[in-house]
Amino acid sequence: MFTKKQIKKILIKSNILDVAELKKYQQVATKKGKSLQNYLIEEKIITLNALYESAATYFKVPFISLKNVIIRHDVLMKIPEAIANAHNIIAFDEDKKFLKVATLDPGDLETFNFLKKKLNLDLEVHIATPDDIKDILKNYHKSLKSEFKYLTGDEAEKETKGIGKDKKVLQEIAKEAPIIKIVDTLLKHAIMEGASDIHIEPEEKDVLVRYRVDGILKNVMTLPKYIQSGVISRIKILSNLKVDEHRLPQDGRFKISSDKYKVSFRVSILPIFDGEKIVMRLLNEKAKMLSLEDLGFQPRVLDVVKRNISKPHGIILVTGPTGSGKTTTLYTILGMLNTPQVNISTVEDPIEYRMERINQSQISPRIGFTFANGLRSLLRQDPDIIMVGEIRDKDTAEIAVHAAMTGHLVLSTIHTNDAATTMPRMARMGVPSFLVASTANLIIAQRLVRRICPDCIQSYNLDKKAIKELSKQLNLDKLLETLEREKIISGSKKNLEELLFYRGKGCKKCNNTGYKGRIGIYEALENNEKISDLILENASASKIMAQGIADGMITIMEDGFIKAKNGITTIEEILRVTKD
Repeated sequence: MFTKKQIKKILIKSNILDVAELKKYQQVATKKGKSLQNYLIEEKIITLNALYESAATYFKVPFISLKNVIIRHDVLMKIPEAIANAHNIIAFDEDKKFLKVATLDPGDLETFNFLKKKLNLDLEVHIATPDDIKDILKNYHKSLKSEFKYLTGDEAEKETKGIGKDKKVLQEIAKEAPIIKIVDTLLKHAIMEGASDIHIEPEEKDVLVRYRVDGILKNVMTLPKYIQSGVISRIKILSNLKVDEHRLPQDGRFKISSDKYKVSFRVSILPIFDGEKIVMRLLNEKAKMLSLEDLGFQPRVLDVVKRNISKPHGIILVTGPTGSGKTTTLYTILGMLNTPQVNISTVEDPIEYRMERINQSQISPRIGFTFANGLRSLLRQDPDIIMVGEIRDKDTAEIAVHAAMTGHLVLSTIHTNDAATTMPRMARMGVPSFLVASTANLIIAQRLVRRICPDCIQSYNLDKKAIKELSKQLNLDKLLETLEREKIISGSKKNLEELLFYRGKGCKKCNNTGYKGRIGIYEALENNEKISDLILENASASKIMAQGIADGMITIMEDGFIKAKNGITTIEEILRVTKD
């Protein structure tokens, strides 16, 4: 990132902004607690590429876009990974006399001189964008197989073979260099890949390693069977678990951090037929707090959510399957409500993200600290806003409802397929219908879909066969009416064949998947007089859903198609995550 002084000189010299405009934007950026560079880019006053192209002109060095540059592995490795990461410098091409490097800081003469002496080559310095540099840095971790070549050698097998189940032996082997390197590399690679989970699965003859990236599990490595005990023991030691316990499930956690990241790993170990399976959930503690817009809420749904979280009491429930982003939505809402004027307390299992000024409690059923007991205790702490990680039973549901009746705003999650099913589910848990009707403010149902990769996005039209298949699953006329009502399409384009949709072709940026990143699709059912009457009558979920739609609610499927029409995701993704 450039200094404030450099930014001003770059923008003025390039005639992008004048002095008065710069002063105005600087004042706004300072008020918002942001750097001038970040503010200008976030507000789309200037693009990242335009800024760095102007910087290249200012520093009198060439600008390079690395998006489509194929970098040979031997060229990349000319600069050691530690230096590349620390100084944001990449080697991307070479000839007999020059090594071409891309950097964020063309004034880093100390690093350039060091590399010249080390490599005995002159450098041709280019400037690139932070996003391009970050993407290329991942190439250092592209091949786990190359990292683990030595595992197939006889010496490595001797070092790790024959590990028994004796506690002392397991502890010693877990501290040996080969095992430490294997585990460290698996963890680091998962962070660089943007994985949300790591699965280490013992099989009869080997050990399968899989990462969940953008919600989809993929195979990344098969490890030899003889290192299984060492890897499992190493992870148990990191997680402060019993190394010699192989019959019972165990749960733990640990953290790793660097200048670039701080990641918490939530560890679950389960005995299976061929050993012990490990699943680690990755939680990025340095991730910035997202806004509801970032999560994918449409403007009209956003208005409904904001209106209901501003109410002083009542219940807001977020529903959806495991891994659908419910907790992230709750944390985002808590972030909006988190001011010095309110007391916010939570009961969670587990505490996934630490938030300032919020009193977070971790439940522990083994010692009797359940959601219900924790919630009872919280009510003695004079809270204004309460978050309960999940409503799982009658006790928790009843206490949450009574807390909402006595002047508290309660946020929680519950497992149902859609928003309308939540009301009858609460009643079936044993909560009286009149209490549900009078306390439920809003139910948000959600799923996560993969985003189309922006580097290989392409448009297409649906053919007749695809439309016929869609018509078996959806009411296409109703869908088109919603798209027109939300001003996504015009009235003249009511034929599905005429509409452009989008998909990713597949490129090196997205590992040829066509997708990169995820976003939410939502439906928000707001309680009103008619919905309350239906709840009091113990009406079915289908009747409640029909009333919600009549009141203008956008369903999850419709929200998904709005995003598909806008080039954010694909029709295939919407159908994949919404099928019951």
